[in-house]
Amino acid sequence: MNGLLIFDHLNDIVYTKFNKAFAKHINDFATNQGLIAEGSLDSTIENDVIVQIFSPIITSHRIMNCQFGNSYTSIQCGDSLKLYFNEYMGYLFVVIGDEGHIHMKKYISICVTIVRCLCGPDVYQLKAREDRSDLTSKLIDSWSYLNENDQAIFVEAVEQLIVNADLSSETIKSLRDTVDKLTPLIECNRVHALVLVQNRFLSLYSSQNAKELSSADTLFLIILCQSINLQKTEQKETVTGISSYQVLLAGPDRYPKCLPHVVHVVPISEGVNLLYLLEIGNPAVAASLYENFCHLHTMQLVQIQRDRETLQPAFENLDLATRRLNDSLKKNKNSAIENSYKQLMKKWEVIRKKYQEYLKNASDEALLRAETLALGFLENLKELLSLTSVDGSILQASRKHVVEAARIVKDKLDTFDEFLKVKSIKNFSLGSRDSLTINKYLEEFPGLVHFLYIDRTTHRVTTPTLDLSTEESLFTKKKIWFMMNFARLHLQEGNLSLMWKDTTFNYTYFLWFEDTSGAPLKPSVFPTANLPLPGILCEDFYMKLKEICFPKMASAKVRCYELFCMHLGLVTASCVLEQTRRLSATIWELRGHPSHAIDLL
Repeated sequence: MNGLLIFDHLNDIVYTKFNKAFAKHINDFATNQGLIAEGSLDSTIENDVIVQIFSPIITSHRIMNCQFGNSYTSIQCGDSLKLYFNEYMGYLFVVIGDEGHIHMKKYISICVTIVRCLCGPDVYQLKAREDRSDLTSKLIDSWSYLNENDQAIFVEAVEQLIVNADLSSETIKSLRDTVDKLTPLIECNRVHALVLVQNRFLSLYSSQNAKELSSADTLFLIILCQSINLQKTEQKETVTGISSYQVLLAGPDRYPKCLPHVVHVVPISEGVNLLYLLEIGNPAVAASLYENFCHLHTMQLVQIQRDRETLQPAFENLDLATRRLNDSLKKNKNSAIENSYKQLMKKWEVIRKKYQEYLKNASDEALLRAETLALGFLENLKELLSLTSVDGSILQASRKHVVEAARIVKDKLDTFDEFLKVKSIKNFSLGSRDSLTINKYLEEFPGLVHFLYIDRTTHRVTTPTLDLSTEESLFTKKKIWFMMNFARLHLQEGNLSLMWKDTTFNYTYFLWFEDTSGAPLKPSVFPTANLPLPGILCEDFYMKLKEICFPKMASAKVRCYELFCMHLGLVTASCVLEQTRRLSATIWELRGHPSHAIDLL
């Protein structure tokens, strides 16, 4: 049983997603409370019923958050039911279910990330636009499926498809050719072309002016493609045609998470997708707009407390963000955008003076006036966001040209179609005999059942493909997921190395650091408990970890690596340690490029 509810600041429902078990549970409760007649509802829930049931707890959460800055993140009910809370831009996300603590905490964070990618800071779009709401539901289902079935998605890393140098070179060349052909036709010179084989990354080519895609962006695109695949499977469709979307991506590390893109997904063959990403709008405008939403939301939280010392820095941050937005829009030639931003700046001048008056002489009347005007300011921000980040004309006009340009890549990859289909099923496995190099390499590690090696600088994972065709392999998969869960739980508590065993297997997990030359780095500060959940989709855990462990070093100068290993239970601890050292030192033989060795202990 599970359900997701999103409430606005007035405790009204903006979005719901739930299964039949949740609907039955809520309707049974509502019937017992006399809110609805017995048997009047089955698999649906009236929004009014949800509001009546949840309003008290939502109001309590908001009071604890706004007035005391001490909101609760979860509630454990008596019947194993749990409620988890997450707040984003004034909207409260509530997940209700009976899953484990880590899963539910991760689930609600992923839901926030998906909404951010589709709606940016304007969550109300989920209520105003049915297409946004429907796509949100599909992406949540897609992530849930991948989280249960794809080890790379579970650890939030990108799996590189291992191919020979010739195929890699040919793919890059065809992507460059298709981008060169496309850019003059669509009048957009910031374009990425990306090939995914099932859920694995094959190749990427970006035009010179395009902002770099983050690994989190690539993971989001994999989830997006999987949602298309799941929909086609449900509708019993084969490879049909192009799918197009408007999304907001994270962009490079530290960049505000609101870069508008048009995404076209073109199926090349079964399981092989070509994606075109067209960067639209102005990155500086997108960044400053996102900052305005964030700082305005902070202002709305702290001003409830009537604490001038807390309000002062929040006001200064919002004032600075507004000036940045003004600077980024000064040269804009679009009349609709120009009119909207001028109205915004006029309102801000009045609001700014009222805040200054309050900060100077503690005038409650001035603060109340500023709060009232801020609601109109927020609506102007939403209008400006829509005008600068949504461009339906580019989406529609580029579809035809994208399909034509995609033929360049399709013609090139058709030669390798059978090979890619095989690779999509089995990238490489511990029992593989299709590559002498891989077979020879893996024979060096007797007793090794499975491993995941992750470069957390690029967030690329190297791991054997799981064969889930037998009952024995399903048992092994269950153990692998247990290993990843257990290790990441202890990593969140600050443990960088683990070794444990059960009646069947030995498990090891190591996280270590190197400098840019490959020399080992020992943390100057060791992390403590209560770290965020490991991953990169919601926030970059590994960036934060580097900042904690090396407070006096630039994060770019610190490389981070992870290694999960599962051995047969009969393998001794000393043999496991020796193998993990050699595996981390020689993994480049599989990935195709060298890396530096590290003493894991």
